[in-house]
Amino acid sequence: MNYPQGTRRQTTANNRSNKSIVNFANRGMALESEINETNDYYLLTNKAIVHKKPTPIQVVNVHYPKRSAAKITEAYFQEKATTDYNGIYNGKHLDFEAKETKNKTTFPLNNIHRHQIDHMRSISAHGGICFMIIRFIAHNETYFILSDKIITYWDMMINGGKKSIPYETIKCEGHEIPFTYQAKVDYLSVIDQFYLSK
Repeated sequence: MNYPQGTRRQTTANNRSNKSIVNFANRGMALESEINETNDYYLLTNKAIVHKKPTPIQVVNVHYPKRSAAKITEAYFQEKATTDYNGIYNGKHLDFEAKETKNKTTFPLNNIHRHQIDHMRSISAHGGICFMIIRFIAHNETYFILSDKIITYWDMMINGGKKSIPYETIKCEGHEIPFTYQAKVDYLSVIDQFYLSK
């Protein structure tokens, strides 16, 4: 049996043949996959409409084997200009970025780009709910933190401050997102409790 964080159960001579092999290939995609499943559940239950934004690509070469078909043979990923997800919930525009870190004590700000910060500023200025979902893999904890707080620490870094946000700060200023069977990253429950109930 596989356990969280890729650890394996100790095996004995009697069950050695049933030993599980741990696959770390898609480990970095765990958060994104769980958010996508959560968004599918929100859509299925008509709770919210939230989608992952496609990564922009620049097409360089296209092969046309016949008139009715075209095959992209060469393309490059372009740098994202905005955040990972957007949608609408309870009449509010949602916009957020999702990040994972293996760091136990801090969240490095170099995980975020300036154009993403600029985009988050604009969304907040126009009244949208803009936030980040940050997972600390080592603690197996996922946090919701408003973009305004992230922007504050980003601005401090630009002015010579620390290049990361302490784990304890995110734990204090953010909200841990509950894990449920149907909504594995139930960020809407945080929005309901702390932002739409006021």
